[in-house]
Amino acid sequence: MRTTATSNVSELKTVVDYFYQWEKTQPDKVFLRQPFGKKFKDFTWAETGEQVRRLAGYLLSLGLEPQSNIGLVSKNCAEWIIADLAIMMSGHVSVPFYPTLTSDQLNQVLTHSGCQVLFVGKLDNWQGMKKGIPAGVSCISFPTYNPDPEHVQWDDIIAYSKPMTESPRPKLEDLFSIVYTSGTTGNPKGVMLTYKAMASVMHVTQDMMLYHLPETRFFSYLPLCHIAERNVVAVTAVGTGGTVYFAESLDTFAANLAAAQPTHFFAVPRIWTKFQLGILAKMPQKKLDMLLKIPILSGIVKKKIRKGLGLNDAKFILTAAAPMPVSLITWFRRLGIKIQEAYGMTENMGAVCMAPADAPKDGTVGKVYPGVEVKIMPDTGEILTRTEWNMTGYYKEPIMTSETIDEEGWIHTGDVGEIDSEGYIKITGRVKEMYKTSKGEYVAPSQIEFGFADNKLIEQICVVGQSLPQPIALVVLSEIARSVERDAVAQSLAATLSDVNPKLKSYERVQKIVVMREAWTVDNNMLTPTMKTKRNVIEKTYGQMMEPWYEGKENVIWE
Repeated sequence: MRTTATSNVSELKTVVDYFYQWEKTQPDKVFLRQPFGKKFKDFTWAETGEQVRRLAGYLLSLGLEPQSNIGLVSKNCAEWIIADLAIMMSGHVSVPFYPTLTSDQLNQVLTHSGCQVLFVGKLDNWQGMKKGIPAGVSCISFPTYNPDPEHVQWDDIIAYSKPMTESPRPKLEDLFSIVYTSGTTGNPKGVMLTYKAMASVMHVTQDMMLYHLPETRFFSYLPLCHIAERNVVAVTAVGTGGTVYFAESLDTFAANLAAAQPTHFFAVPRIWTKFQLGILAKMPQKKLDMLLKIPILSGIVKKKIRKGLGLNDAKFILTAAAPMPVSLITWFRRLGIKIQEAYGMTENMGAVCMAPADAPKDGTVGKVYPGVEVKIMPDTGEILTRTEWNMTGYYKEPIMTSETIDEEGWIHTGDVGEIDSEGYIKITGRVKEMYKTSKGEYVAPSQIEFGFADNKLIEQICVVGQSLPQPIALVVLSEIARSVERDAVAQSLAATLSDVNPKLKSYERVQKIVVMREAWTVDNNMLTPTMKTKRNVIEKTYGQMMEPWYEGKENVIWE
C-alpha cells in the first residue's frame, strides 16, 4: 500500500531551525524543568540558548573535522537536551548511548562510533562504566550529578567559552544522529539518520502530534537515546515550543509526573500495566466496575484517577516500542484515557503508522502515515516499509545495511503482520521470534502472550519452548499477587490457561505455567532499556530447566 504526501524541501524545518525560532520569539518562557526534591531548576529558551551556544563554541574550538561523532551518555535531564542541541549547532553528529551500559558495552559502541568527545551526565554507576572509555576520548561532565574531576567541566565551559553568535542551519542531507539500537540480539547497530529524515517526520505528523496546541508540556523519563522518546518528547517539544519536565528518580516518578501534568505523554506497554496494577491495588476491579456504572460518580472517579496519574490534561497519549494487549487499551479507555498505539523502528524514525485519535481500530497498531509505503511479503508475511525518512544505513556496517534495506529501498522490518484496505497494520509476530516446536510447527509467542493479559496476577510473561512439543509460559507475578494465597494464585493461573488454550491452534496451546522467583529487569539483563523482554536471554537463562518443567505433573509450577 502506498500513501502519498510528503513535503517539498522548502517546507522542511529542522530541529535546529525550530530551536532558533523559539529562542528568538519566546526567550523568557521555560523550556526545561529539572526537579531537585520539591524544587525545580528552570531553563528558559534564552538561558538554554546561552548554554547551547557556549557548548557549541567550545566544541568548535576543539578543531574536530565537521560532522564528527560526539557521544552522550546520561539519564534524562535538562543537560541531555542542551548537549544534544549543542552538538547539532556545532555541525557535529549526536551519538547518544544508553545510561545502563556496562563498561565493556560502552567501550564497544564508543570504539565502533569513533567518538572523540563524550558528554557524561546523570548515571548510577559511572565508576563502573568509566573503565570502558577508550584512550584519547575527551570527556565533559554535566554539573550537579557528581561530575568527574578528571573531566572537562560543563560549568567551566559555560563560564569561559566564547558563545557562537551566528545561527548556522544544517544541510538536510547531513547526519542528524547515529542512534544505536538497544541490542536485543547481538551488538547494537548504529542507525544513521539525517536532518531531512527528522524534518520530514516532523512536517508530516504535525497535526497528529498536536503542534497547534497553545501550550504543550512533556514528561521525559524513558531513555532519550531511544528514537521514540527522542521523537515524541525532545523533538516534539522543540517543534511546539513546549516545556519538558523530567523524572528525578524512580522513587519520585509519581510526584514528578503529577507536577508536570503533561499534554503529551508516551509510555511503553509495561508502564501502562504498572499504572493499571497500581490503580487496582487501591480499588479492586469489582468496585471500580460498580462505580463506573453510576453516572455522576463515574465522572468523578475517572477524573480522580486521571489526576492521580498526572494525565488529566493529556491530549496526546501514546504507546509504542512493544505489543500492547487490546484489553489494556480498552480498560484505560473506560477511564477516559485514550491511548493511541503507534508502530515503527529506529531504522525508519519510529514512524510507520499511528492510531488516529478519532478512529482507532482495536487489534491494529494504527494507520499508515502519509508518505509511507508498506507491503507484506507473500511467503513470510514480513512487513516492508519505504519512505524518505528511512535510515541511510548502519554506521560502518554495509553488509548489515544490505541485509535490511533491499535494492529497491524497502526496509525489511523483521515484523510479521497484515495491512487492511484502510491502511491499518496488525502485527502478528516477529520473524526471528517465531520458532518451530519439536513437532515442526511454527509458533508466534507474542500473540499467545496477549491471551494472558487479563489476569492481573501476572505482570510479565514470556512464552518459550523451541525444543518442546508444546509451548510453556514463564510468568512473573504482580504486586497484587503478593497478597493472594499461593493456592489461589495457582488456581487463577490454571483457570486462565483453561480459558486461553481453546482459542489457540492445537500446536500453540500452552502446556505449563512456570512462576519465576525473580522479576525481569534492565539490571538483570532480562529487559532492554525500553522494557522489551529479551526473549533470547530468558530462553538461554532457563534453557536447562524447560524440559523438567514441561514434564512436571502440575499445570502451574513454581521455580
